[in-house]
Amino acid sequence: MTAPDRHARFQTLIEEHKKILYKVCNAYCRSTDDRDDLAQEIVIALWRSFGKFDDRCRFSTWMYRIALNVAISFFRRENARTRHVLSGDEHLLDVTDEGQSQSNEIVLLYQLIERMEPLNRALILLYLDGYSYEEIADVVGIRETNVATRLSRLKLALKRDLLQMESVWRTRQTGKTLVPNYSRNRRSAGSASTSRPARHDMNAGSRRSRSAVLN
Repeated sequence: MTAPDRHARFQTLIEEHKKILYKVCNAYCRSTDDRDDLAQEIVIALWRSFGKFDDRCRFSTWMYRIALNVAISFFRRENARTRHVLSGDEHLLDVTDEGQSQSNEIVLLYQLIERMEPLNRALILLYLDGYSYEEIADVVGIRETNVATRLSRLKLALKRDLLQMESVWRTRQTGKTLVPNYSRNRRSAGSASTSRPARHDMNAGSRRSRSAVLN
């Protein structure tokens, strides 16, 4: 494959999987400028590793592994962050802020994810995107049993905090105190099933993402 063909294929794949970029950047950065910076660092890291990409693997899994590694390093870098500046020709993808198009429940979910430590953010993003525990373990580099244990605790905490935040938000909107209905979720939060969950696009619909946490 020639260099132009490889570059064109890379751009096509990034465009097809750009929602992964949005999710990771939204989970690890608050400001638009930081999200843009992180997105460009991720794209650069992906491009630098693209020559080693194995077509037998899913591109989304490979992209998540690199994107999350870059995001965690970015998050921990603080003021010593190294900025990558791209020229006009090298600007591979413009990352738009989709926050304005997200529902209140999605915004609340991201706010809760922002409170987590970096590894837990990665786990919940992959879970919400439908990856099995085995796949998540492969991406983040920990044991599958550890993934199951962490996710069980994360889902329980997220369910509690999300319903509480929704109750507060609705109270502000209506002036009435609403009691969250916990009875809708009868499955034990301690379950460590390794079956693949349904895919939940955090940018496509609030109900699907919310149900991924509550069930």
